[in-house]
Amino acid sequence: MATVYSPNEEFHLKTVPGDVGRYVLLCGDPARCEKIAAYFDTASFLKSNREYTIYTGTLEGEKVNVCSTGIGSPSLAIAVEELIHCGADTFIRIGSSGGMAPEVLGGDVVIGTGAIRMEGTSREYAPIEFPAVADYGIVNALVDAAREEKVRFHVGVLHNKDNFYAQHSPDTMPIREELKAKWNAFLECGALASEMESAALFIISSVRRVRAGALVEVFANQTRREMGLDDPMTLDTDAAVRVGIRGLRKLIQQDHAVK
Repeated sequence: MATVYSPNEEFHLKTVPGDVGRYVLLCGDPARCEKIAAYFDTASFLKSNREYTIYTGTLEGEKVNVCSTGIGSPSLAIAVEELIHCGADTFIRIGSSGGMAPEVLGGDVVIGTGAIRMEGTSREYAPIEFPAVADYGIVNALVDAAREEKVRFHVGVLHNKDNFYAQHSPDTMPIREELKAKWNAFLECGALASEMESAALFIISSVRRVRAGALVEVFANQTRREMGLDDPMTLDTDAAVRVGIRGLRKLIQQDHAVK
């Protein structure tokens, strides 16, 4: 379903039906696409426009893709909508995050069961009372994959925001007290890590009746740092990529088994 602005192809992705398969891995950074595609059984570059870079390939005999979405929920929503138009119905976000809960260390992987909707995009899809939750089949596949990959992982709620610096420099914001009060409340409720895309992904998947999940690798944990605890840091997402690829393989195998 191309738009009036671009009747023959998707306006932003420049894709058409047939370019993508059912299964799509999503990442923020366009440079991460090649790294993820290297784990496919076969892979080739498809196209790139703006923040959107797409590779295509195969896993377990199925056509799969990886597509970058840029930073934040609005650009992710555009990508997911246009990928759905072209036939995709299963999405796994492989991203990065900052740790929140003290037990979450840099280098750990967090598999999201749901996300706090402290962003604006999902509010244009569903009332704020509607929860942003991941597909349970994808969550289970990712948990099994993380165990097999032998990485440290956690399962639970992600915090989704629009403003990166509201998290890291709240005292510079005029609504500092509100930001800090909500952050502390989310911590008390058990939020594990903070990122910028998963709530929108989960809400869109509910509204459009597709499947979606998310896992993120933790770069560092400001809660631990503020508590004076050791705060190991990594800028690598390899563990999350390996878990995401293995999880997608499992999901495809399960889909094949019920056909």
